Amino acid sequence: MTTGLWITIAVILFLIILSFLFSGTETGMTAVSRARLHSLASSGDRRASIVERLTERKDRLVGALLIGNNLVNILASALATSVLLTIFGEAGVIYATVAMTVTLVIFSEILPKSLALWRPEKFALFVAPFAQLVMLLFGALSSAANFLVRSMLSVIGVHLGRDDPMLSPHEEIRGTVAVLHKEGQMVKQERDRLGGLLDLVDLEVSDIMVHRTNMRMVNADDPPEAVVREILNSPNTRMPIWRGTSDNIVGIVHAKDLLRALHEVDNDPSRIDLMKIAGKPWFVPDTTTLHDQLNAFLRRKKHFAIVVDEYGEVEGLVTLEDIVEEIVGEIADEHDIDIQGVKQEADGSVVVEGFVPIRDLNRALDWKLPDEEATTIAGLVIHETQTIPEEKQAFTFHGKRFVVLRRDKNRITRLRIRPAETG
Repeated sequence: MTTGLWITIAVILFLIILSFLFSGTETGMTAVSRARLHSLASSGDRRASIVERLTERKDRLVGALLIGNNLVNILASALATSVLLTIFGEAGVIYATVAMTVTLVIFSEILPKSLALWRPEKFALFVAPFAQLVMLLFGALSSAANFLVRSMLSVIGVHLGRDDPMLSPHEEIRGTVAVLHKEGQMVKQERDRLGGLLDLVDLEVSDIMVHRTNMRMVNADDPPEAVVREILNSPNTRMPIWRGTSDNIVGIVHAKDLLRALHEVDNDPSRIDLMKIAGKPWFVPDTTTLHDQLNAFLRRKKHFAIVVDEYGEVEGLVTLEDIVEEIVGEIADEHDIDIQGVKQEADGSVVVEGFVPIRDLNRALDWKLPDEEATTIAGLVIHETQTIPEEKQAFTFHGKRFVVLRRDKNRITRLRIRPAETG
């Protein structure tokens, strides 16, 4: 072979190496962990800062890499065809097609992508200078190509942003947590806590509030002795006070303030004026998200709020502890009444009180019952059956068998749940 052919072969090998870098860089840059990158960049890693900056416009980066990759692949294939035509004549076209297909698939696709997926952060840092050069050469061309693509798609009603993510950051974290739990690197309690934290933006106070039917309240017009006795006998440290009707909440009494007032009047309840020691009630809409309510509690240094609907009628109450329990699970202290409402039976079934929240049941038993349309397990049964079932009636949905054990007027108060029979 002549010197010119050897030079051409050397150029083809160089182009294949470039194709290796283009393919590997594309995979490494798209698979890299943004959290890991940010951590490395914060610690002073210059290459991590480069990768972090490049991936801010991932569509532009990928476009530039694809343009470069196609250029070198086409050029390498054309040169290989030229060389083999010189050596084998017309049959060289077939030889070039087979040889370049095998070479590019193995050395320019499978091998670099496999390496990049094996250690995406390490690979991305290694090729960071190369990616920076590619963006300098083909970045403007990539932006023009992406603009053309978005314009063509908009004609058929598809509107893409410059770099719209397929998953929101919350969904990405959820997916990571689910994978870690599945692989055994995270225990159920840790998964539940992280999941509870992420759920704060999706849940409203109406999903976790103590319903008005279960609220402990005192009547401001009752004898002071009775009111003081009821407050001190309550497991709660704060108690709403109403006057006239239960919807007219006029104050919130803290047990500690009540004890101070009793001490000042020599423990004579008849001399207590509740309205003087009661704090002003704080009313919040039932549509407030737990994320916003938590921030409001912290900002106002409050622990207790009355939940009202759009008409201003009392629906229930929510506390800071209720929101914290959505993250860390049930918090019990020496004054809590230990009523879980869930009992595991020997036959594998579960007896559940109707008021038990679906979320608590899912968390305790690792179930996946839907909680979009109903908050409590009784509400789920009523929603699914579109009626108020009679006692002993049984239903099957969401992979479970529900049997109504007890009904009080129009309320389902107890259910038995077991896995639905299959096959």
